[in-house]
Amino acid sequence: MKLPWQKADDSNAETADSADGATAESGAAETASKPAQTPGKGRPTPSRREAEGRKRGPVTPAPQTRAEARARRKELKNSMSKEERKAAASERRTLAAERRELMMQGDERYLPVRDKGQEKAFVRDLVDAKRHISTMFIPIAVVIMVYMFVTVQSPTLSALAMPLLILLVIIMAVEGYFTGRRINNRVREKFPDTTEAGFRLGWYAFMRTTQLRRMRIPRPRVKPGDAV
Repeated sequence: MKLPWQKADDSNAETADSADGATAESGAAETASKPAQTPGKGRPTPSRREAEGRKRGPVTPAPQTRAEARARRKELKNSMSKEERKAAASERRTLAAERRELMMQGDERYLPVRDKGQEKAFVRDLVDAKRHISTMFIPIAVVIMVYMFVTVQSPTLSALAMPLLILLVIIMAVEGYFTGRRINNRVREKFPDTTEAGFRLGWYAFMRTTQLRRMRIPRPRVKPGDAV
């Protein structure tokens, strides 16, 4: 409002000052209401693998020969204290025991190549569910060898051992033939699309029948007489 004693220029300046003050206050409030923005890094965020790789440093290449592997083990052993070597050896024994137990249970990750596959697992169950004469081959062979050693002074008695051993081998061969046929028929029924060769499955089954149950790897999952 213009007073009588004020000039027109003074009124305009006051109005402009008021407008500038209102504009400044509005801008400050607007700036305070906006969240602060973090300036960009100018590069993509590294992945977790890249960050861990930079943290670990360069990876040592794997040894190319056994001699190089032995040299690395020796160097590592020399750089460790006695207590650290004992702790590392204890850890290795624990891991080896765990791996062996998992292998005995039939874990596919720790089985040898010859024992891997669902067909091989089925063959093992079929073999373990029956009793076989071939299983007694090792004990009978040991008894025959002891008998031959004891009767070495008596050629007549010693000569009886060889026919018994030959007869046992013939019985095992006949039993192995029929066991192989039975195993292959059952495998083909359960796995019609299998690529396993018949002779390999039959031989695998025969070799398992010649082992004592407590010596079989993996450990039998079924008992004699169980239905498979």
